Amino acid sequence: MKKIKLLTISTSLLLVVLAACEKSELISDIDIEGNYVGTISIIDDMDRIIIDTEEDATANISKIGNKTIRIHFNSAVTDSTFILNYYEDIDGAMVCSTGEDFENMYGHMLGQGHTNGGMMGHMQNDETEWTHHLNDEHQEGDEHFGGFDMLNHTFEYSFKRTVEDITYNMIFQGEKL
Repeated sequence: MKKIKLLTISTSLLLVVLAACEKSELISDIDIEGNYVGTISIIDDMDRIIIDTEEDATANISKIGNKTIRIHFNSAVTDSTFILNYYEDIDGAMVCSTGEDFENMYGHMLGQGHTNGGMMGHMQNDETEWTHHLNDEHQEGDEHFGGFDMLNHTFEYSFKRTVEDITYNMIFQGEKL
């Protein structure tokens, strides 16, 4: 009887441990949706500040597909929407262009670097989604524009604008509400 009771307790503990492991995986799932409040700085290509003060801004982020998000920036200086892919990394997620925007930026279609199965189907043990994406889709020196810090619940993103042949960067930095 003691052996059956001990076996029952052991089995129960094992189930609790397994459930806890599954739950921790869910907790680590990237929760990036929501409103981020912060500022937008405007800087020219020579890293000179164009607008001397940072403008109050918000970024509303919503998932619209598998690893795809819509970001709507709103401030006194911009009202812009972007569609981006996100890739989990150690303590957050990094973002990258999608579709034609990716092709225009990097000179080839997204997915050309993936040779076996689905995009993340051949990840190595030491790779995060982000490092896998970089290894398969990018060349050294390719520029990237931001991401999410899940430990601090922040988001940073830089995007280029051109007005009357003047190119400048708008850099959003915000914290999740």
